[in-house]
Amino acid sequence: MIVLKNQNTQNQHKITWKQIKKQKSLIFLTIPFVVYVIIFNYLPLGGWLMAFQNYKPRDGLWGSKFVGLDKFVQLFHNKLFIESIRNTFAIGALNLVFSTVFAIVFALMLNEVRIKGVKKFVQTVSYLPHFLSWIIVTGIVFDVLSLDNGIINQLLVGVGILDKPINWLAYPKFFWWIVTFATLWKETGWNSIIYLATMSSINPDLYEAAEIDGASRFRKILHITLPGIKSTIFILLIINIGNILNTTFEIPYLLQNDLVRSVAQTIDIYVLKYGISQNDYSLGTAAGIFKSIVSIVIIFIANQIAKKMGEEHLF
Repeated sequence: MIVLKNQNTQNQHKITWKQIKKQKSLIFLTIPFVVYVIIFNYLPLGGWLMAFQNYKPRDGLWGSKFVGLDKFVQLFHNKLFIESIRNTFAIGALNLVFSTVFAIVFALMLNEVRIKGVKKFVQTVSYLPHFLSWIIVTGIVFDVLSLDNGIINQLLVGVGILDKPINWLAYPKFFWWIVTFATLWKETGWNSIIYLATMSSINPDLYEAAEIDGASRFRKILHITLPGIKSTIFILLIINIGNILNTTFEIPYLLQNDLVRSVAQTIDIYVLKYGISQNDYSLGTAAGIFKSIVSIVIIFIANQIAKKMGEEHLF
């Protein structure tokens, strides 16, 4: 019986030419996107060769001197790069945790709004910051935290928490949190969309049955809504964990100053400053390879953990 079951499973997963012919219209539609990905995502990977060279633009990719792993050794012997790794992981981890939690909580609260007009208005208002440039967002952050007339200083001094206004962006201990909450303000509404879409697909009969049994709104959220979106949470969490090193360039770069540089410089800023700006493209490429390898490893680890827990996983 087991053998027969395995054979049936293999037959179900076996792709035949007949199935391919049935899907040929969809396959043709995907060809332009596959070509786009190959040209703009895979062909540029040939540039990784620069990380193992002392690359000079005048010599080109094939004429530059091969130096092996020297650029990687140079990176990991540089205190500033080690600081950049720490800052990138810290800011990325804070963004990951708080963005996930706030998006889920916001989606749950919005899902409980029964007045459609109010719900649509709140959704629209919460989505709008996503479309703002980071330059505009950082301008708002500067105004809100201003020493002279910033609303945060005025509020805290007014209620007696602070004796006098302080320059929030001059203290390294506040910088990561400022970046995190600026990101939350900008992206929470947008990040909640997929959770709201998943909630709308939950069978309404489950809520009706729970209501008949006397379940409160909180109980329905706890025992129906959250389990209903659990698979979505895990999939997005795995994907976002893989991007933990790729979400920290614009706002730290725009908010940084000499007083907080030790906690503001991320890997991307390091590449810009010591790689591209100084024409050391090999160093920048080596840092980029490091980011890619770490991201892939993190995704595999997160996926295996989810698989062992019996939850949804990518592969």
